Amino acid sequence: MKRFLEALGGFVLTLLETSGRFFILTGQTIRGFLKPPYEIGLWAKQFVRVGIDSVPVVLTTALFTGGVLALQTYKGFERFHAEGYVGSVVALSMLRELAPVLTGLMVAGRAGSAMAAELGSMRVTEQIDALVSLATDPVKYLFVPRVVAATLVLPMLVILADAVGMMGGYLVAVNLLGANPVQYEINSFQYLAMEDFTSGFIKAGVFGALIALIGCQQGFDTRGGAEGVGRATTSAVVMGSLAVLVADFFLTKVLF
Repeated sequence: MKRFLEALGGFVLTLLETSGRFFILTGQTIRGFLKPPYEIGLWAKQFVRVGIDSVPVVLTTALFTGGVLALQTYKGFERFHAEGYVGSVVALSMLRELAPVLTGLMVAGRAGSAMAAELGSMRVTEQIDALVSLATDPVKYLFVPRVVAATLVLPMLVILADAVGMMGGYLVAVNLLGANPVQYEINSFQYLAMEDFTSGFIKAGVFGALIALIGCQQGFDTRGGAEGVGRATTSAVVMGSLAVLVADFFLTKVLF
């Protein structure tokens, strides 16, 4: 019983310490963003790393997700002769939920881990300490470009994922299952509202900020050499993915 309580207490203390550290670094990131000068070159570099380099995996995921969704929905709706509404289900599901969440998870696995590994390597090789000795704010220099890039790029990736996911659903429903193409196209947009578009973009922006902040924090606080970099990278992926799923629930509750 004593060991259990000790383990539980240690877990709670670690959780509180990590949460507190996250909010402190978030505040410092906001302060760094509001304080000029702005390193536009660093921002552009992170736009490429987070956004353009993530396009292939995001689009592949969206394409097959839309296809699988159309396949499953068509087979289910066929039982009560409602195949015409497959396009509506695919469109609403991709716009509201699947595109933002899956894009966030893919970026967390790809870009979030890269941020943690890069900053972790800088920490264990004392490059961050060198920035401090040169009177450079490491949070402004390292965090702000990555957070800004992820926050702005995720909605753009979601737009692409929406389009490709709906296209994947169309290809499966029309070319594979024989759905009426005209009816599918009409029903895909007939029941959409503006909030279906805006909610996905808002979610994506929040997910991007969380992924970047968590990845940077895990790398920035790395301890223990190369092994610590590995732990930080793993933690960035796990915590970033969990943050996306938890934030998705609360954002859905607020937005709808």
